[in-house]
Amino acid sequence: MLLFTFVMGIGGIADAASALYRFDNTSQAQRFQTLTEQLRCLVCQGESIADSNADLAKDLRSQVHEMILAGHSNEQIMQFMTERYGDFILYKPPFVPRTYFLWAGPLLLLLLASLVMIKYVGRARRDKQSIVLQQGERERLSRLLGESREPETDRTQT
Repeated sequence: MLLFTFVMGIGGIADAASALYRFDNTSQAQRFQTLTEQLRCLVCQGESIADSNADLAKDLRSQVHEMILAGHSNEQIMQFMTERYGDFILYKPPFVPRTYFLWAGPLLLLLLASLVMIKYVGRARRDKQSIVLQQGERERLSRLLGESREPETDRTQT
């Protein structure tokens, strides 16, 4: 029940944010909701500007609202935002040469982490085998030394 109340409260916050803005018709309100959900909050980075309460997100929502009322198309609004803030503002940046790192970055980090892990595990195995061999050699050596010392102690006692 508590989870349901929490989820409904978050949904209510998003609806309340869009209710603050007045539009001439419902299609403008729907465009506003769609556009603000497609733009990333540059402060929060994990939220859209529709969901964020950061001051920058509020300013961006106001900018989108003004541009919709001024008759700008969705493409014009998105182009304005990317020209001003870069492709990082988009939750789904285009796959073009300047955004290859955005798309490939997580894969490269995963690959790098895998290589480090393979190297670490390989080193740990080699060190463990080395320790096992050393311990085996130490036991053999102590047996050999122990056997050779016993006769010496017998000689000194006689």
